[in-house]
Amino acid sequence: MMGPLLRHLRAVRRNHALEHATIAVLLARSGRPLQLLGRASADGFYIVGRVGPEDLQASVLEALVRLRRGESYLAISPLCGTNLSLTGILTGLSAFLVARRSGRWDRLPQALLLSMLAAVAAQPLGRLVQRHLTTSADVDGLEVLGIEMLGRKLPVYKVRTAWRGPGA
Repeated sequence: MMGPLLRHLRAVRRNHALEHATIAVLLARSGRPLQLLGRASADGFYIVGRVGPEDLQASVLEALVRLRRGESYLAISPLCGTNLSLTGILTGLSAFLVARRSGRWDRLPQALLLSMLAAVAAQPLGRLVQRHLTTSADVDGLEVLGIEMLGRKLPVYKVRTAWRGPGA
């Protein structure tokens, strides 16, 4: 039997994957740059940005179908906050390690070099963390219940989902 915490984490991971896939589909369909923000939760995900409700609904459904067909790469995004967080953590740690040594100005080139290397390493590490920890493309039992518009001046949408698969 799956515990409530594990069930919650799995729901967030699946919704995070669908959120990424939805944004990828929206960007591809638009053919122009869009300013979008997404945030996953256990009962769905939020999309913030100027996108029409019909476009969002069509993109959510297309993203779900494509993930179910095995296009798991849609669940991994170079724009994800996981990548930004890892970049901050790794660059901060590298600067901290250099700062522990003596010779204040002598350390600056080392700190900059290590921070740049950490920032470069964060991208592939971020994709790895997304693939194995923060997203799950296993959405075969995921159902979209509906989409609700929460904001008007700055459109905020809540995409509600429910898990109907094993362990539901």
